[in-house]
Amino acid sequence: MSNDLVVILAALNLEYEAVHRKLADPQVTVHKSGTRFEVGTVPGTSCRVALGLTSKGNHSAAVLAERAIEHFSPAAVLFVGVAGGMRSSIALGDVVMATHVYAYHGATSEDDGLKARPRVWEAPHGTIQLGQHLARMTDRVGHASENGEVPRVHFGPIAAGEVLQNSRNSAEAAWLRQHYNDAFAIDMEAAGVAQAGHLSSLPVGIVRGISDRADGTKNGAEDRERQPRAAANAAAFAVRLASELIKEAELAEKAEEEERTVMAQKDRTGRGSGSVVNTAFSSTVGFMAGEVTGSTIHVGGATPKASTPTELVAELDHFRDHLTRHHANGTLDADTLHEAQGELSIARRAAEKCTANAPAHPKKAAMALRKLRGLLADHPELAAGLASLIAAAGDPV
Repeated sequence: MSNDLVVILAALNLEYEAVHRKLADPQVTVHKSGTRFEVGTVPGTSCRVALGLTSKGNHSAAVLAERAIEHFSPAAVLFVGVAGGMRSSIALGDVVMATHVYAYHGATSEDDGLKARPRVWEAPHGTIQLGQHLARMTDRVGHASENGEVPRVHFGPIAAGEVLQNSRNSAEAAWLRQHYNDAFAIDMEAAGVAQAGHLSSLPVGIVRGISDRADGTKNGAEDRERQPRAAANAAAFAVRLASELIKEAELAEKAEEEERTVMAQKDRTGRGSGSVVNTAFSSTVGFMAGEVTGSTIHVGGATPKASTPTELVAELDHFRDHLTRHHANGTLDADTLHEAQGELSIARRAAEKCTANAPAHPKKAAMALRKLRGLLADHPELAAGLASLIAAAGDPV
């Protein structure tokens, strides 16, 4: 995981440009499939942002979000832009951050009518808590409206579908009122991004500036004024949120490093510098060990199988093949396999970059492997095989 980088995605060029204006020294990065991202830094912070354009719709948003996650291994993904407001109490230009996202097109058609079968994704608790804290602490989110009102930040559900909603009387509008009447806003991409984040076990934040009412009053002339302002307000809040997410990730990493140091010191103190030899003649012996090599028993830890980054990469590839065999045998489900392969990819990239000039990369590999061990907690045979890999990455098991 890149603890200093957040992916921010947008569907429209004006949304993309609103974020782009807030980045310093953006550099183009091209994915092998041709998708272009620009990676810049939020001025005055250590936060890097990888900015990408998805185009409209949940499907393209999901695919490109997954692509960005695989390419950058970010700390979080934010989707930023404009949306239609569903409540009169939310002013044009205000910002809505999703507490959860509805994919509102799910339904079953029966003799007595159409019945809703929605998919729902809740926003991560920590991300929402941070957003609410920023909303309380921030005096100004973005640009004031034409009457001088300062935009506010609201927190509530966002409904996402495949229809550009601009009617109060259509069947689509009636469907939303009947089944999703608590929605604060409506868009066409949030469900796709939320699903991509869910499958990657990654925090996702949906931040929308309200540019219209989705009630038939939307028109081109007003959009030319309202959309850029709403996009700018959403971008201002999202970039601030990204910076704070990275700051918290850095603090958490520092605290974890200090805890590992303390635990290592305690372990060395408790273990001492000597070794213990027990000899039994004509006896039955039971023991618990981290690893057995020949007639040697390693207790309390594993002996690393890989002593160099190249050897560690080879061991990681071998473990990936082991996962694939378990999936083929039916002992590992597809979702767990997908998430496990993602953590292995992070660890492999970190190991490949491991040199004397980049001492942080082994820590990233170890962090990914420890997360992988948690994912495989229900598979003791697989989890046990990770002990030596974690030790080889330079982390106490």
